[in-house]
Amino acid sequence: MSRNQCGSDYAESHPYFCLHEIWQSLCWSLVEFLGMFYRNKIPTRRSGYGNEPYPPPRDPGCYDYHHGGPEAANSFNFPNIESLSPYEWKPPPAAAPPHTTSTTSGRKRHRNDYSTYAVKRQRVDHLPQPSAASPLRWAAHPDQAVGESSRSALMGFDHFYPNPLHCLNTQVLTVPESFTRIQNYVKDKLSSQMVELFEACQQQPSDLDRKEACRARLQDDIQQIFPAARLYLTGSSMNGLGCRSSDADVCLVIKGNKRPNPVDVLSQLQRAFRPLAYVERIQLIRAKVPILKFRERGSYLEFDLNINNTVGIRNTFLLRSYAYADVRIRPMVLVVKKWARHNQINDASKGTLSSYTLVLMVLHYLQTLREPVLPSLQRAHPESFNPSMDIDKVPDGPKNIPPYTSRNQSSLGELLLGFLRYYATEFSWDKQVISVRDATTLPKTNSQEWRNKFICVEEPFERTNVARAVHEKLKFDAIKARFAESCRILHVRKDLNSILPFRTIISKESTRR
Repeated sequence: MSRNQCGSDYAESHPYFCLHEIWQSLCWSLVEFLGMFYRNKIPTRRSGYGNEPYPPPRDPGCYDYHHGGPEAANSFNFPNIESLSPYEWKPPPAAAPPHTTSTTSGRKRHRNDYSTYAVKRQRVDHLPQPSAASPLRWAAHPDQAVGESSRSALMGFDHFYPNPLHCLNTQVLTVPESFTRIQNYVKDKLSSQMVELFEACQQQPSDLDRKEACRARLQDDIQQIFPAARLYLTGSSMNGLGCRSSDADVCLVIKGNKRPNPVDVLSQLQRAFRPLAYVERIQLIRAKVPILKFRERGSYLEFDLNINNTVGIRNTFLLRSYAYADVRIRPMVLVVKKWARHNQINDASKGTLSSYTLVLMVLHYLQTLREPVLPSLQRAHPESFNPSMDIDKVPDGPKNIPPYTSRNQSSLGELLLGFLRYYATEFSWDKQVISVRDATTLPKTNSQEWRNKFICVEEPFERTNVARAVHEKLKFDAIKARFAESCRILHVRKDLNSILPFRTIISKESTRR
């Protein structure tokens, strides 16, 4: 007799047998379902990167920018936006196994076998530490900082990274009622459009994580050739002024008694990069500052790598300090850059304005208003931005800057229109030099740096002309014409779409998600 037949006969004479069989079947089904769910939810750990275009995220809680030194304690204490968080380089443990990091008082315990140059992770701590010098407290989530608004209120992506692993031990801080919200500066349609464009286009945590993952992998490969080299992510990716489509600027720092020839180093890296499975389209650009351009395979992410151009690291921290000094700075800069790109005047390789030049032009305008939006941070705090400061100490430079509160209450739209008007009708291109360092205009002298230059914008540290790419009168006239035309149109219509197809730009940026 078969087991099924036996069970059937037994069930007819023992009715409770059926209930027992059903209950047992349900229990086993539940066990199998939970086992399948658990296996699907827990990712499989891999020993290496394999053929993936970039490595899996490495504990993306925050991005260090410090090499082998003590933990930074800097707070960028500006009102009207969250204070800047510690921004430092921190070397990782050598060959630390996954899921073995122990914690003490909510912080990771560091191993003692650090290598000074084996930097694995560049991070910006997302949540700022409270500072005695700051009268403000900050929210651990963007929505808490805007009160009744559901928007992010332009909080920095690199301050409130929504990573549950990072937030487990984070104290939730609140924002006082006196916190100046972005809504205070959205008084018209134009301002609202600017905020909408900014929120759609600003760099996201996932964008920064992707850049960081590729930077860390590149550094591992570069150190096979230059063991003492360190790769820094700089520019708009790290200064708070980037958007989703921003390239990643990286600076390779090679220290030694003999200064290496940048072109020779980049040529060597170009050959070394060719067999790498995760980069493509490698091109050496022999400009005044030579760069190696390449793209992450299978993505839109492009990199510009330079050698020992440490002024880029210095101005990353300077612009970062300005970016968070007032809640209006970041949307203002992003809109101006999008406007310039749309009008084809934002490409130094084609004889127009670099993004860095445009940022300095925006800051200069905001510094020189009758009621300034910004001060000169370098003039007010020279010790924090000393151009001769050792590069490893640069991240700690701005830690003691006190809060700055502007009495200027202009809306975003008013500031944008004023920016266009300033350069269309007020600024003397042939007589004046833009100086963010001094928060004023300087007279154009007969020195080689300024003589016969159409546009003069002083680099805040090296004091060179960052607008030197504009060397053709035809391009210079086109730049002035764009300012004049956009000023005239925007003055009449007060609609961002009249000078910039921002809906189309938002749609284009969304494809990068």
